[in-house]
Amino acid sequence: MIVLSFYDYTGVALKPWQGFDCYAFDIQHKGEIKRENVTYAEADLYDTKVLAELTQKFKKGEVSFILGFPPCTDLAVSGARHFEKKRKKNQAFQIEAARHAQAIAEIADLYGCPYVIENPISVLSTLWRKPDYMFHPFEYGGYILESEAVHPDYPEHIAERDAYSKKTCLWTGNGFIMPEPRPVACESFGSSLQHRKLGGKSLKTKNIRSATPRGFAKAVYLSNKEKAS
Repeated sequence: MIVLSFYDYTGVALKPWQGFDCYAFDIQHKGEIKRENVTYAEADLYDTKVLAELTQKFKKGEVSFILGFPPCTDLAVSGARHFEKKRKKNQAFQIEAARHAQAIAEIADLYGCPYVIENPISVLSTLWRKPDYMFHPFEYGGYILESEAVHPDYPEHIAERDAYSKKTCLWTGNGFIMPEPRPVACESFGSSLQHRKLGGKSLKTKNIRSATPRGFAKAVYLSNKEKAS
């Protein structure tokens, strides 16, 4: 019962998967270290050889579920003003970026397990295919207990119980079950306070922005754990 998560620095999406052997792959990890149920492993996922080695590491039938959070820097419409400049340097920069997302789906197909790939509103919809689902974090905030409302890692940046809006797209397959919403009141729909704090270009702010909402992570686990077991 193995769960793999690609382009995952925080491991938030894996923490609910207690009882499963979880791996978070990202180039920011140094070496390999295990904390609780998650093994954080360094991996340059842009390298096709590395991806091939990872798929050979696990056998078909062992991998129960796959998550993917491919970089959105070259895809998100919020950065459209930079696209033309990037295109002059590399005409295929977006095709290459989209390929990283597609590769995750292909790995899941290889294992024959459910998967979910997350990205904001982006050109991935035209370069690959339309997303299967969309959601806002506050729509799943009810999965977080009130006693655990404060974010354990980023309390100053992320609203309690994920009470913020951020339209997020999901590409899914192989029997993924979209969880039922349990919304909480949204602090400021369309313009969350936390995104005003996280507008910088530093790696830290990017990591916080890309961290999976805790409520949605728990909801995905609850909806898919039986199928993955």
